[in-house]
Amino acid sequence: MKRMKAGDFPQEVLDIFDHYVHGEIGRREFLDRATKFAIGGTSAAAMLGALRPNYAWAQQVRKDDARIHAEYLTYPSPNGSGTMRGYFVRPGNAGGKLPGVVVIHENRGLNPYIEDVARRLAVANYVAFAPDALTPLGGYPGDDEKAAALFAKLDPGKRTEDLMAAVPFLKSRPECNGRVGAVGFCFGGTVVNQMAVRFPDLGAAVPFYGTQPSAADTAKIKAPLLIHYAGLDERVDAGWPAWKEALDRNHVRYQEYTYPNVNHGFHNDTTPRYEEQAAKLAWSRTLAFFDQHLKH
Repeated sequence: MKRMKAGDFPQEVLDIFDHYVHGEIGRREFLDRATKFAIGGTSAAAMLGALRPNYAWAQQVRKDDARIHAEYLTYPSPNGSGTMRGYFVRPGNAGGKLPGVVVIHENRGLNPYIEDVARRLAVANYVAFAPDALTPLGGYPGDDEKAAALFAKLDPGKRTEDLMAAVPFLKSRPECNGRVGAVGFCFGGTVVNQMAVRFPDLGAAVPFYGTQPSAADTAKIKAPLLIHYAGLDERVDAGWPAWKEALDRNHVRYQEYTYPNVNHGFHNDTTPRYEEQAAKLAWSRTLAFFDQHLKH
């Protein structure tokens, strides 16, 4: 399939797609609303197909890359679903204990893109752990539409506890030196913000286009934050001014970057919403931030 870019679609279609992937509208409503923007003989159904992820594009670090060691591990979630599963990746030649990073997926479960992000962190000399919120329902099913349907069936309270439990689990691993940060995307960005609220000893938090905590919760944050937003993401960006005020009022350490003219999901290199320049800049900033707060 030809790799399409965001600019190949009317912005209105990208906005409708954002509502679709976040479960605010169904497939039929997407098609109905997108039809009037169909151009050049391209149907609404064809646009939806083109906007779906192609995970062959995501592999920056191969699963069998000699620089890493990857495996699936179970971990305890006593306040959630009991036992959970995640993807654990470490450098192949680590000579000692290393800092850790928890990687939180979007609202689709542990898909190949998120696994690749974990491998990228291992190449950067971290131990990375990416939990799968869909574990209670059999795990990521290999298809994003099926994953979205399963995700909607999860108990939100248990789901939160299941993901929070990944932090103490990674911290306790013998490969980890006890210094742990977190990065997450979309739904995962929201979870990372909540991890910063929950864990005062979190070493660093990097939410990509995540919704913001309340002012009351913001007062509990001790971790330094690196906050990434997409300039065209009106839905999430609307919450930033109030959160900035709360962060400043509570003297939380943070850096915030809004990347102009890019859409929600711009770091995800499996869809047309991916913007290479912004994604690479945001990722370089992320690694530098983790290096600063977790390695020194």
